[in-house]
Amino acid sequence: MSTTCKAISAESIVQTLRACFPAHERLALHEPFFGGSEDAYVSDCVTTGWVSSVGAYVDRFEQDLAAYTGAKHAIAVVNGTAALHISLKLAGVQPDDEVLCPALTFVATANAISYCGAIPHFIDSESNTLGVDAGKLSDYLKDIAVEDGESYRNKRTGRTLKAIVPVHTLGHPVDLDPIIEVCERYRLELVEDAAESLGSTYKGRHTGTFGIANAISFNGNKIITTGGGGAILTDNTPLATRAKHLVTTAKQPHPWKYEHDALGYNYRLPNINAALGCAQLEKLPQLLKWKRSIYSTYQTAFSETPQVRIVGEPDSSQSNYWLNALQIQGDRSFRDAIIESAHLQGIAVRPMWSLLNTMPMYLEAPAMDLDTSERLEQQIISLPSSAILGAP
Repeated sequence: MSTTCKAISAESIVQTLRACFPAHERLALHEPFFGGSEDAYVSDCVTTGWVSSVGAYVDRFEQDLAAYTGAKHAIAVVNGTAALHISLKLAGVQPDDEVLCPALTFVATANAISYCGAIPHFIDSESNTLGVDAGKLSDYLKDIAVEDGESYRNKRTGRTLKAIVPVHTLGHPVDLDPIIEVCERYRLELVEDAAESLGSTYKGRHTGTFGIANAISFNGNKIITTGGGGAILTDNTPLATRAKHLVTTAKQPHPWKYEHDALGYNYRLPNINAALGCAQLEKLPQLLKWKRSIYSTYQTAFSETPQVRIVGEPDSSQSNYWLNALQIQGDRSFRDAIIESAHLQGIAVRPMWSLLNTMPMYLEAPAMDLDTSERLEQQIISLPSSAILGAP
């Protein structure tokens, strides 16, 4: 395909994007929606003076989040990365362990592993869910994993293979059943990175409730936001107690003494952020409906365009459609031409994240063959997905 043809095709795709939401002159990638009790709850929080890491809204937000997801426990923290960091510690990840995670994900997934002193071991994704390719991973582990007492180690590095962190990419649930089989076969702990998938379900069960401990994000660009925030979900009561202790600097309870019994972290979500979260969570069912409407709009608009597909939810799953995505048949230059043209017309689109194994701090990290991830990174474009675009 010539450069001229690519430019014309890119312009045609952008014109179709523009026609999807003609009432919106500017299309942001993902803006928060505030249309409920946010002002009232935050104002109440300020009036009480309880704006820091203790207060009624933090407790309420955790209870509401646990009830919504079906998890026994939710522990609110300052961001999704902190939630994943503590989840990995709860799973027993130790320095020099290897933790399997996709190369096609936001950098926080690997960074949280590194915070534990462990080594990210990058694995490939597949096209349907954009998540971990469990079949390819299983074949890979047959080659590199050797039994070593109660665990398995990587015969190439000598390090223990401790856990796997599948990511529900762009809100689409990864196919968990075969991943769980891999975990059972190789005695791996399962820790879900559900940062993007609040409101998504796999076979009727909420994402972030399958692993021993799991992470959700409430960053400003997520389906609901606390400004900045995250949560740990777990069904394990002792681990939940441990998590709440660790995220409050491991302080021993006492009216005035400051004594700490472990290396803790100042990760507790402030009450004022939780107040915002309580209001946002009340609107989540409505936001999910609007999100599905946005997907339907894109799907209809591009249904007759053979060069592209709109990424849809996998079978047996329900996606929150956090970020809708366009997959093109073309190379990186075609992708970049679409992105540049869209931005010139006020449409905020973006490529997928650069593969983590290509970043300077992870160049020496172990990795399997990543051919599908490399192709997806060149072909996927995230589209404007602010919930308000789907409002009636």
